Amino acid sequence: MSSDAPLTTPRLLIVDADPIACESLREVLRDHGYDTATALNADEALTALADAERSIAGRPPRTFGLVITDLNLPGVDGTELLRGIRRDHPDVVVIVLTAYGTIEAAVNAIKLGAFDYLTHPVVEEELLALLERAVRHGALIAQNHHLRRQLDDRFGLDNIIGRDPRMQRIYDLVEAVAPTKTSVLMTGESGTGKSLVARAIHQRSPLRDQPFIEISCGSIPETLLESELFGHVKGAFTGAHADKIGRFLAADGGTIFLDEINSASPGMQLKLLRVLQEKRFEPVGSTKTVEVNVRVVLASNEPLEQLVAAGQFRQDLYYRINVVKIELPPLRDRLTDVPILAAHFLEKQNRAARREILGFTAEAMAALQRYTWPGNVRELENIVERAVVLSRSPKIGVEDLPPNVVENRPSQMALLRAPRDGDESIPWDGQTLANALEAQERRIILAALNANDWNRNQTAAQLGINRTTLYKKIRSFGLDQYPQAG
Repeated sequence: MSSDAPLTTPRLLIVDADPIACESLREVLRDHGYDTATALNADEALTALADAERSIAGRPPRTFGLVITDLNLPGVDGTELLRGIRRDHPDVVVIVLTAYGTIEAAVNAIKLGAFDYLTHPVVEEELLALLERAVRHGALIAQNHHLRRQLDDRFGLDNIIGRDPRMQRIYDLVEAVAPTKTSVLMTGESGTGKSLVARAIHQRSPLRDQPFIEISCGSIPETLLESELFGHVKGAFTGAHADKIGRFLAADGGTIFLDEINSASPGMQLKLLRVLQEKRFEPVGSTKTVEVNVRVVLASNEPLEQLVAAGQFRQDLYYRINVVKIELPPLRDRLTDVPILAAHFLEKQNRAARREILGFTAEAMAALQRYTWPGNVRELENIVERAVVLSRSPKIGVEDLPPNVVENRPSQMALLRAPRDGDESIPWDGQTLANALEAQERRIILAALNANDWNRNQTAAQLGINRTTLYKKIRSFGLDQYPQAG
């Protein structure tokens, strides 16, 4: 068989009431490398398919991937056999055989799920060409199912790890809201797993076979965000050399996840409100209205209620998106989940790095559970990955952990803690409150950048602000002139 990649030829079951026809076709296909079996009626065929899927005496099952069946069978006809195969063995590819005068029955069989049909008498070359296409079709089905299992493994609820009662409530909310098209608002600090929850909602919804599009509003400059979301037409602005499809249209029929929605400008908030209410928009530079059918999941790493009270977030948009709210707790508030999260990430990194690290020493786990996790679950995963790379022992020890974790000092961020009762008062040097706060904020940001080797993503996560806000503050405080900033 000609192919771009080698294919494994699946077992093939021939179903025909005429035993001579069965054996004749079997010999032809066996000469071309097919492992075949025969059945004389629908009952025999269904029994053979079921038996082939069973493991006998510890041997793996020898399933059938293809069925060639005549439509004219005694008792249960070929059409009903097809229904039974589609119901009980959906991965099996079925080809039907029919007399020339009953083409209508063959077309009906294709509507019921048959791959294709041939008419009697069968021409060997036509049969072999059709089987080659059927084998490729079966391989594609198997690949899709494999990818689906990978998605389920990666984004199923099993990957939202935690026994804390708050996490159990999140599981229940995801299960309840996933089958609906209701908008979902997630809140929580950076690194708590909002993206993972959004994907789990999509994967457990009727839209799972449709697109899932994710965009972080805080990581895209405000001038480009509208184009990213809604697209643009050629010539809409300088550099728009061709039409561009936006993320909303790309997600049509599926789910769009808008992360860091708190960073959207007032003008963008108004446009999002319209899309949520009317399911329509105009690409940048166009007067043509585009309609979409898309489910919207949103997330914020700042309390939207406070932003509404401060006039920084539209109240009408907040009420529109706050239908079902999922609050993800910071890791420091569920430290009892640290051991199972660490074990989960260790297993994942063992597979990725082909290591066989057995676990954590008691001292290392105690250090992990003492730490306050300003970067939340994402920080824990990064630390476990680092430890797997560095460890030369059967178990991860304290020597494999970053010093700030062992010493329980979140990257020198003690300056961020509120003053305790009894702390000495801060002397006033005559400057305004605004200037004093600005100077203190600059010192904190500089200290955080130095502590994180100027990794801006990690610094933003530990400071509890989005990346765009951090970049703006770096520029406004003149910190981009530091040598490390380059």
